[in-house]
Amino acid sequence: MEFAFSDEQEMIRESAEGFLADVSDSAAVRAAMVSERGFDEALWQRLCQEMYWPAIHIPETYGGLGLGFVELAILLEQMGRRLLCSPFYATACMATPALLLAANDDQKQRWLPSIADGSVTATLAFSSANGWSADDVQATVVAEGEGYVLNGTLKHVLDGHGADLLIIAARHPGSTGETGISLFAVNAMQAGIERQMLPTMDQTRRQARIQLKGLYLEADALLGEFGNGWSHLERTLQLACIGLAAEQTGGAQQVLDLSVAYMQERQQFGRPIASFQALKHRAADMMLQVECARSASYYAACVAQEVLDPQGDAQVAAELPLAAALAKAQCSETYFHCASESIQLHGGVGFTWEYDPHLYFKRARASESFLGLPAWHRERIASVILGEQP
Repeated sequence: MEFAFSDEQEMIRESAEGFLADVSDSAAVRAAMVSERGFDEALWQRLCQEMYWPAIHIPETYGGLGLGFVELAILLEQMGRRLLCSPFYATACMATPALLLAANDDQKQRWLPSIADGSVTATLAFSSANGWSADDVQATVVAEGEGYVLNGTLKHVLDGHGADLLIIAARHPGSTGETGISLFAVNAMQAGIERQMLPTMDQTRRQARIQLKGLYLEADALLGEFGNGWSHLERTLQLACIGLAAEQTGGAQQVLDLSVAYMQERQQFGRPIASFQALKHRAADMMLQVECARSASYYAACVAQEVLDPQGDAQVAAELPLAAALAKAQCSETYFHCASESIQLHGGVGFTWEYDPHLYFKRARASESFLGLPAWHRERIASVILGEQP
């Protein structure tokens, strides 16, 4: 693996950093998070039509740029730094990998070009409970005629209130665990789908509850083989963890930068508080954790790249469960620690609405629990190392 950016990757990073600094500053984030859809639709079209970001890891055959997951992680890190309010993560890190892994060529030709050009936003809806394992897939599907009928409730659906395409997981009644799970690509406006936007602690990222009431789907909505969709769903969730880890790394870096900038400006006893040794130590500890998180994040992104590449290294791809769990655990804890420290280092103004640390603190807490808490992922790491079923 190459652990240094190529010239092209460095160009992508610099372009993303400069663009997001202009369009997703504090004022823009605060305006978007209280809007009806939770993001600026004009900005979303710029991301799609000018920057081509949703297309970055979609193969050229389907209208994409044909780059890899590392390039996607570069974008996500910069988006995390700026708390970009958009359906990008749900579309690019959850729905798109599901289609790349599970869909046949006709289904890819139907959906991926529209995702690449930004005309379709998408998300993944799979959990009916409050967890992230196979047992939490509780919506049901039964075969009826030449199609399928789905019923049940889906929780924690990122950007589910406005997505155009839903990748839905459901299981055959009576099945348990990893058996009996199927994936479907569904037009979100279809009859039988009710969507409700939910109030969340993190206002920069919306979630929804989706109810399926006798939702009838034609046979061509099925992704992969009926009843054998868990392997695709599991890999999709692991890739989503890696994407989220990249975002968390960017957020942790930003709260460190905000804290250092504030400490250099804040005067106490006639000198900047950044000159106090105790505060220097706390900032140094934050930097160390950020660098560890970045290493875990990009290592996992390298593994993910091999998974999505049809000619990828199978031996490296086999490390996906371990790499994803490691990245999610490390980056979740780093982000929350740095966000908490940032509030403390800002002193009395750290928790006020006018300053930004509280926005990062909320995103850190929400993303820590989304797709599994660090302790849950460490348990999975232990299971992989011991050769047990996670």
